Amino acid sequence: MTISHSSIVEKAADATARVTPVSVARRVRGLSDRAIAWLFIAPAITLLLAINIFPLLWALYLSFTNYRANRPNAPVQGVGLGNYERVLNDPDIWQAMQTTAHFVFWTILLQTVIGFTLAYLIDRKFRGHAFWTTIILIPMMLSPAVVGNFWRFLYEPQIGLFAYAVSLVSGIPTSDIQMLGNVSLAPWAIIIVDTWMWTPYVMLICLAGLRSIPDYIYEAAEVDRASPGRQFWSITVPMALPFIMLAVLFRGIENFKMFDMVTLLTGGGPGSVTEVASITLKRAAFESWATGRASAFAIILFVAVFGLANIYVKALNKVKQR
Repeated sequence: MTISHSSIVEKAADATARVTPVSVARRVRGLSDRAIAWLFIAPAITLLLAINIFPLLWALYLSFTNYRANRPNAPVQGVGLGNYERVLNDPDIWQAMQTTAHFVFWTILLQTVIGFTLAYLIDRKFRGHAFWTTIILIPMMLSPAVVGNFWRFLYEPQIGLFAYAVSLVSGIPTSDIQMLGNVSLAPWAIIIVDTWMWTPYVMLICLAGLRSIPDYIYEAAEVDRASPGRQFWSITVPMALPFIMLAVLFRGIENFKMFDMVTLLTGGGPGSVTEVASITLKRAAFESWATGRASAFAIILFVAVFGLANIYVKALNKVKQR
């Protein structure tokens, strides 16, 4: 004997109605559909406010005070815009911002170029493309802690495979290949790791864009005797551009907040050559315990990222409307 899905739902609704108190049932019957909708989404909104909005407002308040987290009982005094002035006039913070911009630019450039190239090749649907797609996606599935420790081992000058491969090609002794200890090479070592890990993410978004292009457009281009190169620059790139820009937006926001990979690989060293803004913020908040100044720095970073992302989204919308 089969029981229909609708009968099961009706029985469950009847059972719920029987156990619902009369007073509650009367109140629910008196609510409009809009009120019931708000009733259901209220817990999610409350949780969102508690997790995201309240800490932001609390950090905004602390940014105007001299509060120190290691002295919770000390009197809190307002300092006005003093913390913001100190942050904006601190040369170390500007150096950290330049380092962050360097990482963001090169990681986005490499990930976009390599990711789109891989997506374009996989979209050709050659034999075994599904297998190679799975292989390419493996780095993205790994934990940053695993990736950081894995590449630290690869970068070891004595036993690391990376140093051995470079030595085999260039003839430079492995002891001289200090990827994480060299001031010039350490930033590029982090860029290589981040590109290796997150290029598959960009590839997936670009592949979705390539798969969304209708076949009849290419067929019409072939009827007009357009060359493959002409089809690529006139059809493929313009129609996949919104997806490429979307990948750049996601990776730009994430790389601007880069923390875990730098901490695992170099900790901001050697010296402070790889100290990005997030590490400077962490040191100000939890090493110097300048909580008010760190909150001001966090607000400045938030405004910068939010403003740039807002401008970028407007440009993305214009590209979509073309």
